[in-house]
Amino acid sequence: MSRHLTRRHLILSSAAIAATATLPPRRAFAQNGTIRIGYVSPRSGALSGISESDGYVIDAIRATLGDTLETTSGTYAIEIIEKDTQSDPNRAGDMASDLIFQDEVDIVLVGSTPDTTNPVADLCELNGVPCISAATPWQSWYFGRGGVPGEKSFKYTNHFFWGAEDLMKVYFGLWNGLETNKVVGALWPNDPDGIAFSDSTLGFPPALQAAGFTLVDPGRYTNLKDDFSAEINAFKAAGVEIVTGVMLPPDLATFMAQAKQQGFAPKFVTVAKAALTPKGIAGFPNGLGENLSGEVYWGPQYPFTSSLTGETTTALAEGYTMATGNQWLQGTGYVHALFEVAVDVLKRAAAIEPDAIVEAMNATDLTTCVGPVKWGGFDLAPNVAKTPLAGGQWQADGAGGFRLVCTFNATAPEVAIDGTLLPKVW
Repeated sequence: MSRHLTRRHLILSSAAIAATATLPPRRAFAQNGTIRIGYVSPRSGALSGISESDGYVIDAIRATLGDTLETTSGTYAIEIIEKDTQSDPNRAGDMASDLIFQDEVDIVLVGSTPDTTNPVADLCELNGVPCISAATPWQSWYFGRGGVPGEKSFKYTNHFFWGAEDLMKVYFGLWNGLETNKVVGALWPNDPDGIAFSDSTLGFPPALQAAGFTLVDPGRYTNLKDDFSAEINAFKAAGVEIVTGVMLPPDLATFMAQAKQQGFAPKFVTVAKAALTPKGIAGFPNGLGENLSGEVYWGPQYPFTSSLTGETTTALAEGYTMATGNQWLQGTGYVHALFEVAVDVLKRAAAIEPDAIVEAMNATDLTTCVGPVKWGGFDLAPNVAKTPLAGGQWQADGAGGFRLVCTFNATAPEVAIDGTLLPKVW
């Protein structure tokens, strides 16, 4: 099946083809009776906060699985191999290459932003290695990789998560919960997320207009920006009362500190990606993390259980806190769910080889700790399975920290509301 190839894809493909010419042939799959699962995430660098619980989750998965996995085609030893991208998209591709050619894995799992999921998925697709990804809005993953609307554009790579359309509904629901002038200032960077969110056809701009909001968009900015004065001045001049975006944590910290210094105090700061972790919220200067609003995509408010362990979301969250002393993270659920899906796929595969694994992957119909995962029901992007999304904000917990409460669930009524929306504190 044809699909559009961007210059980035051509460069990537050429580099990968060159690499395959110098590397030894790949082993037979499940060689010596061992299934190898590769896992890639940003364990260090700017995105490391999102992946803080990865090691805990993977150790728990290892303990649950033990040394072997019983599948339709036999019993195999099982090995999980972890790789750290250091929050670098180029290194993400390198880590995928290592897993494919050096570690010779049978399936790759990857999560946490398109800078991680996309280069890994591209290398797996090119080299015929099954790959399951999550924790990236589906538009950034699908269209960011050249996916064609309405086509099953990829053979070896599937994804599960929510999309920009779900995030819009959540954000609009949050913003309509307090009185504002409906003037929205956008902070969308020049990266796959920012480009997808700002798209004039499928992104936020047309949806904002249709919902009665006025958009102030000062244009794409480069990540790790050190001065947002131009954006702040544009927002002040336009009377912006709502700020939205999809930002790295350091950029949101810089923006909020400078906004306060320059007397800009919007009623909402609702930003994807940057406002996901309790340590990140607590780390914003002068308590500026209080009442940041955004997505609630996993937590004890969700009513699901793990297909691997039978644990509820509450038990999974509390288990992490008891083991580490840290607050639960939204990303914990999606890392756990990636392994739920992978184990389910491997158990059902008629053989531990790529085409059989892909066949089992496409036939997945599994309720995980993040919700149902089933491919084939989303016609716009058949490689994508949609998962539920609610909204909320980070409120002071009375002990010097912050807790993520759910205040909006019209998009996912099964998710419990456990807080009341409040204006942003400056």
